[in-house]
Amino acid sequence: MNLLDTTHDPALRSWVASANADDTDFPIQNLPFGCFTAPSVGPHDTPGSARIGIAIGHQVLDLRLVQYALLTGQAPAWGLTAETAEGNTLRDWIASLAAGDLNAFMSLGPAARRGLRAWLSAALAEGSPLQAALQPCLRAQADCTMQLPCQIGDYTDFYTGIHHATSVGKLFRPDNPLLPNYKWVPIGYHGRASSIVVSGTPVRRPLGQLKPPTAETPTVGPCQRLDYELELGAVIGTRNALGTRVPLEEAEDHLFGLVLLNDWSARDVQAWEYQPLGPFLAKNFASTISPWVVTMEALAPFRTAFTRPAIDGGDPGTLPYLDGEANRASGAFDLTLEVELQTAAMRAAGLAPQRLSRGRWTEAAWWTLAQLVTHHTLGGCNLQEGDLLGTGTLSGPGPDQAGSLLELSGGGKAPLTLPNGETRTFLQDGDTLKLKAWGEKPGVRRIGLGACSGTVLPAA
Repeated sequence: MNLLDTTHDPALRSWVASANADDTDFPIQNLPFGCFTAPSVGPHDTPGSARIGIAIGHQVLDLRLVQYALLTGQAPAWGLTAETAEGNTLRDWIASLAAGDLNAFMSLGPAARRGLRAWLSAALAEGSPLQAALQPCLRAQADCTMQLPCQIGDYTDFYTGIHHATSVGKLFRPDNPLLPNYKWVPIGYHGRASSIVVSGTPVRRPLGQLKPPTAETPTVGPCQRLDYELELGAVIGTRNALGTRVPLEEAEDHLFGLVLLNDWSARDVQAWEYQPLGPFLAKNFASTISPWVVTMEALAPFRTAFTRPAIDGGDPGTLPYLDGEANRASGAFDLTLEVELQTAAMRAAGLAPQRLSRGRWTEAAWWTLAQLVTHHTLGGCNLQEGDLLGTGTLSGPGPDQAGSLLELSGGGKAPLTLPNGETRTFLQDGDTLKLKAWGEKPGVRRIGLGACSGTVLPAA
């Protein structure tokens, strides 16, 4: 488990002024990684090429420009030449990121991530001797076009939100909402990595086979019950070999960090196709993630004891391979999760987005991230750097904590009324969904995951 160090000091301030704002998602205590393109800033810079940066306030520290400053002697080699236990130097780590390949850096393991975090924290702190050299390496986030933060080779979506599983189960099986295996095994399915898109990418309403209960045969047409799912995504940092499993006590060393995830869902398509093998076209048309990967180290101040949510029937316990003292003591993260909706009419009238729900991860999840990694590899599956593990919809116990419209509208039977008088049971064309998440508690600097947003386009 990650321990706190000087990088988490709530009194630490940056010479990047916007990083010191109380409401920023990206203070110096965060330092998440992202991939972006931006205009050229000089003859040494290739316009439009992907590069890795660190979010700091409203700015991005461009690590390609940092490398150039180091190579040309514009920046002193402050702390960059000392070898680590692995024989690498901080200069080597920056070089791998300057090439625009976050996967290569992630594969170096947690020691490299922690070492670079410590250097970046000191370099961006007030009074740093590198301020003059690194100031020209900053870009405004507004000038950057964000890309997927890494190459996602595979995607698995779990079903850890027990309140969501129970609510959805009640819609289809009122007398038996949770199937017998739910409390024992982390349920998941293998999703489609190729249709994962970065926040801000429009999402086109999918076509699919539809069969209303009263129809004798299915038809093909646009989805009429388009929904969102509020999730977190865990990014794998280091791989395990095929045929091996990752013990629970080692699982978090294989995680790089977290993103927000909206696993868009075509509920009417899903209702017809999901049995007997589970989601297919209802889930493979788009999944949106936030652009910044917040590292496990940045999240360390928000660790808390893992206690399963109270649920009918109680907790039967956990099989030994999924149980451990450290996981129980600090395997959960106390993050607030929020969903906002802005319709096309609200946008045209200049109305702010409407909050649909707000909840906490600790009140939603039946399994921890470490348990997901361990179970995924139980049979010898080889996870690889960049693989994405979705948590599943994280709904809290209250009616205003639901992570999907399927729950908020009671399966479409109870429309939501918005401030301008519009109603919604499911998403309409022109609607924009925005997910947010942040950690905040006394004595700790607030950090956020940034926004995860997408606007619905009409079916093709």
